[in-house]
This record gives sequence, C-alpha cells and structure tokens, in this order.
Amino acid sequence: MTSRRNFIKTTSFASAAMLINKSTSAKELPAEELTNQTNKPIVLSTWNFGLKANEAAWEILSKNGKAIDAVEAGVKIPEGDPTERSVGYGGRPDRDGRVTLDACIMDEQANIGSVAALEHIKHPISVARAVMEKTPHVMLVGDGALQFALSQGFKKENLLVEDSEKEWKEWLKNSNYKPIVNIENHDTIGMIALDANGDLSGACTTSGMAFKMHGRVGDSPIIGAGLYVDNEIGAATATGHGEEVIRIAGCHLVVELMRQGKTPEQACIEAVNRVVKLTANRKKNLKDIQVGFIALNKKGEYGSYCVQSGFNYAVHDSSGNKLINADSHLK
Repeated sequence: MTSRRNFIKTTSFASAAMLINKSTSAKELPAEELTNQTNKPIVLSTWNFGLKANEAAWEILSKNGKAIDAVEAGVKIPEGDPTERSVGYGGRPDRDGRVTLDACIMDEQANIGSVAALEHIKHPISVARAVMEKTPHVMLVGDGALQFALSQGFKKENLLVEDSEKEWKEWLKNSNYKPIVNIENHDTIGMIALDANGDLSGACTTSGMAFKMHGRVGDSPIIGAGLYVDNEIGAATATGHGEEVIRIAGCHLVVELMRQGKTPEQACIEAVNRVVKLTANRKKNLKDIQVGFIALNKKGEYGSYCVQSGFNYAVHDSSGNKLINADSHLK
C-alpha cells in the first residue's frame, strides 16, 4: 500500500515537473526561434545614394525576387542619375576629359561579369551582367567592352554632363591629382543582398577617381577586390581608394574571415587593419587614404568598418530603410 502511494506521489511530481518544463519551453521557444531566424530579405549599399538604390532593390526582394536582379536594379539608380558625380552618367572624367566606367556583378552560383574603362554606356552594370550571361569570359575592357555593349543593343551616349565638364576644365588649370578621402570627388556604389530564398548576390559600379590617368582601373570591377560573394558564407563590397583595396584582395578577405567564424563587422575590422598595417609598412600617410567595407552573412547579419570617419551605408530590410555611419579606425 505504501509502495503504491509512493509510486502515485512520485508519478504526480514527475508529471508536474514535465508540465512545468513544457510550459517553460513553450514560453522560451519563440525567443530561441527568433534568434535562429535569418533576417531576409535584406540589402546593403554604400553611401547615402544607397538609400534610393535600396528602394529599387527592395521592390524586387520584397516580392520574392532574386538577389541578382535586385542588385542590378538597385545600382542602376545612381548610374542613371546625372547629378551623381561618381557613378555612371554624370561621373567625373579622367584627366583627358573622358568618362570611363567600371562595374562587376556576381550571383549565388559564382557566375561573374565585369567591364572596365568602358565609355559611352550609361549602365555598365548591365553590360557586366551581359558579359556574365552571354560570353565565355568574365571581364571585357575598353574598346572591346564598348563593342560588345553595342552588339547587345546598348545605346551609345555622351556621359560628360555640363557640371562635370566645367569641373574638369577648372582642374586643368593646375592639374593637381589628389583624391579627397571620402565621397567629395570620387566613389562607388557597392550593393550586396540576401533574398527570400536565402541566396546572395552583389554588384559594384563606379566612374572611378576624378581626373585619373586614362586607363586607370580601381577595385570596383575586380572580383575579390571590390566585390565578392560566397553563397555558403556571405558577401562583401568595398569603397574608397581602389588601389588599397586591390592590395589586400579586400572583399575576398572579408568573406574568408567570415568563413573562419568572424562576424561581418569583425571581418571588416580585420580587413581595414591590414590596410592600416600595409600603409605604415609603405611609409604612407594613413590620413590620405579611405577604405570602407560592408559585409553580409547568410543569417542576414551585417557590419562595416572604414579607415577614417565619413563613410556611411544604407540597409533595407523588413524594418525599413536606414543610413548608418560606419565606425572607423581614425576618429
């Protein structure tokens, strides 16, 4: 009889404990699920013109569209804006007065396309995508890139707008080539996105440094420097002085650091630290250099870092579209 009573009491306590644990687990589960959820879709882009670019990308992402389509549509916004003086139509010319454009694009399957020193075409990013999809190559440059673009139906246009021409003629009086560290006389839009299907893509496009030597190519059209996407890990894009980004294969480095377990921000910090170290080794003045990275991983987590203050980037997810000032090595 005693054994039976003890058995019932023990069973009752056990059942109560199970109910308590079950109740507790039920309350905690949504928080755990929230922690493990991927923040998708999401799109990041460099600089304040990234806000408008993000809106165009979000139109596609919010309707379950592909990241590759979103990043192309997004960067075409500043490319086609004649008031944006560092990208596409309206971009500042080289020292010969010629507007030359660079761009690259990369999808979730490591398909890539790139153009460099392309003239007369308003949307180099779309030419880069055509290189990716319609040729056996990954990069076309100069006259060859233009010939290909025209063969694909792109329209030949004069890209030198009046304001840029005036600025160039004023520059010719002294011909002093000294790029300013932030967006004042050069820069790039880089965009990376994670779509609802969990796939990553990226795009990068620029008119490069104002009054550069004709034929100069920076990091923006170089896969692994100005842009890199690994659909298993994450994506990164860069902005600033392209020579410094190329020197460390910057965006590939950021993605590989994320592969090692670093957060997007930690990966960007480490890449910037490499720029800082190499600059010191070469006895160059760090205050003359700007490099900024943005990164996005497969969970939809993102981060950034730059050499010196002044760099910002735009983020659009389900909570809205916002501009963020990146943290920097030099304050």
